[in-house]
Amino acid sequence: MNRFKIAKRTKLDPSRLAEHLRKVFEEEGIKLTHQRLAIYQAIMDAKDHPSAETIFERLKGELPALSLDTVYRTLALFEQLGLIKRVHILDHARFDPDLTRHHHFVCKKCKKIIDFVWPDFDRMALPDGLKSLGIPMEHQVEVRGICKECQKKEKE
Repeated sequence: MNRFKIAKRTKLDPSRLAEHLRKVFEEEGIKLTHQRLAIYQAIMDAKDHPSAETIFERLKGELPALSLDTVYRTLALFEQLGLIKRVHILDHARFDPDLTRHHHFVCKKCKKIIDFVWPDFDRMALPDGLKSLGIPMEHQVEVRGICKECQKKEKE
């Protein structure tokens, strides 16, 4: 029987997040600015998979000098450093701070992304013929459908 469960994200202490980011940036010789730290904390605190625009909207009140371009460039830097993953879902890129093995259920109506884990899939061997295309590095499931909240709204 294939079993899966909803992935649970644990919230990390902001001081530990800041220290982790400082360490990564120091090792890479990159300057850590207050804007980069705020963007990192915003993505790590997110319960959803926010877009750059969403992160910008969440931070612009506390950081009036922040630009959307800065958010885009910072998220690209975080992705390059392996701190987050880019998830291309439906309309545009969203960002996922959860680097653990998991998959996504995407609601086609509200565009919510729900993480789930599926150990049976993770243990499955990829088809041998796939190697003729190149070297597989990772794989994940993306299930698209209608979430329970949207189903409930449709019934009402």
